[in-house]
Amino acid sequence: MSTVSRTFQVTPPPSTVVPYLADFSHAVHWDPGTQACERTDDGPVAVGSTWHNTSKIVGVSTELTYTLEQLSDRRIVLVGRNDTATSTETIEVRAHETGSIVTYTNEVHFNGAAKLATPLAKVVFEKLGNETEKQLVDTLNALAA
Repeated sequence: MSTVSRTFQVTPPPSTVVPYLADFSHAVHWDPGTQACERTDDGPVAVGSTWHNTSKIVGVSTELTYTLEQLSDRRIVLVGRNDTATSTETIEVRAHETGSIVTYTNEVHFNGAAKLATPLAKVVFEKLGNETEKQLVDTLNALAA
């Protein structure tokens, strides 16, 4: 398993941050690896909503089906799955002054032979975590403008 976590402060309140991040189609704006992310069901975003995500990390493309597994006014859990990996993205948001403190954690479990990539993935995902934090901060702060 490879786990990366970042905590940071943003300008908008949780009432803006949580709905925005719960709609995983927005990942194209804040996740540097995401090339496309399209909702695959209809209706309001809610537990059970799904997305088809296409990512490219260090030149390797992958596709995962993400499901919104938990949603509250403080916590979002999205789980992406394919044959080689399960990616769990947990986002916790709490009010701080007039904005929010966001903790973003990504856990990737590799399946089968892909488990051999775990040590290398940790290095890659740490670098990607830094880029993701920067893009998340920029994207969320732009929502307050």
